[in-house]
Amino acid sequence: MRTFLLKMSGGGDAPPRVKSSEILMAWLGSCLAIACIALLERHVTGNTGFPLLIGSFGASAVLAFGAVQSPLAQPRNLVGGHLLSSIVGVSSAMLIPDITWLAACVAVATAIAAMQVSKTLHPPGGATALIAVTGGENIQQLGYWYAFVPCLAGAVIMLLIALVVNNLPKNQRYPLFWW
Repeated sequence: MRTFLLKMSGGGDAPPRVKSSEILMAWLGSCLAIACIALLERHVTGNTGFPLLIGSFGASAVLAFGAVQSPLAQPRNLVGGHLLSSIVGVSSAMLIPDITWLAACVAVATAIAAMQVSKTLHPPGGATALIAVTGGENIQQLGYWYAFVPCLAGAVIMLLIALVVNNLPKNQRYPLFWW
């Protein structure tokens, strides 16, 4: 028990405070990305209830603009993680249509495994898979279209903005890798 508690005690130093310029760039990039996806949703879909802006994009913005150097924020992970997880989520919803709790846990667990195998691990992908199962009638009516619109389209929009905003600072390079 003592060894277990010692493992949980941490022991490392907290990372240094983020520079003001990095905070500003993260704010600008995430604001632009979410605004573009939201405006596209408003102008393309009107009041149809068709979603382009899903909750997992908020978490992707944290990674893509606030943790630029993280392997989880790179293009392969950002785009691939959302696409793969959305396909897994839709498949789970279709294969287990009447037991939501089971479809949800299978979707998230399988999405994690698929992202690990494909080297596309992106934590918001777990939410993307879960939304496919629990996101309501509009999401479920989309079926596999959910993988392309909103998931792939939103991830690509975010990536394009990240490529511009994250390369504005002279001391920063994004992406670290593509594939």
